[in-house]
Amino acid sequence: MDNSRDLNLDGIIADIKAQYEDIARRSRAETQAWYESKFEELRVTAGRNADSLRETKNKIAELTRIVQRLNGEVRSAKDQCCKLEAAMANAEQRGETAIKDAKHKLSELETALQQTKADLAQQLHKYQELMNIKLALEIEIVTYRKLLEGEESRLCAEGGFPVNVSVCHSQGGLTCGPEPGFA
Repeated sequence: MDNSRDLNLDGIIADIKAQYEDIARRSRAETQAWYESKFEELRVTAGRNADSLRETKNKIAELTRIVQRLNGEVRSAKDQCCKLEAAMANAEQRGETAIKDAKHKLSELETALQQTKADLAQQLHKYQELMNIKLALEIEIVTYRKLLEGEESRLCAEGGFPVNVSVCHSQGGLTCGPEPGFA
């Protein structure tokens, strides 16, 4: 056997070189495809994230407007609350003043009522005294009338000249006069 074969090293190297270049080309192509697919995925994800970011920015802007509007309403409500508290304090003060004035007037009226009751009691007492005096005078008038009538009867019975005693009531008064023709 002939072991002396000629090794074609250049051919082997060229063959191996061609295999390595083919492996490198396939690796490059796979890597390029992998990178392109990853790039496409990232581009799609970036697009979704951009849309999501845009939506989030719109929501943030809307929420910011709502917060500003609510802050304005809160400030307005606080101002209104302060005004109402001031009005309430003012009303309470006016109410207390009115109550104080009413109590003072009530006290004055109670004092006047007590004075009026005392005056009325005093006038009632005076009225009772006057009524007692009037009754006593009427009794006295009746008594004198009976005495005068009795005296007239006695004079007429003794046969003396005729005497007529006339008794007139004018406001509790008594008038006496001679009979006509008696001088």
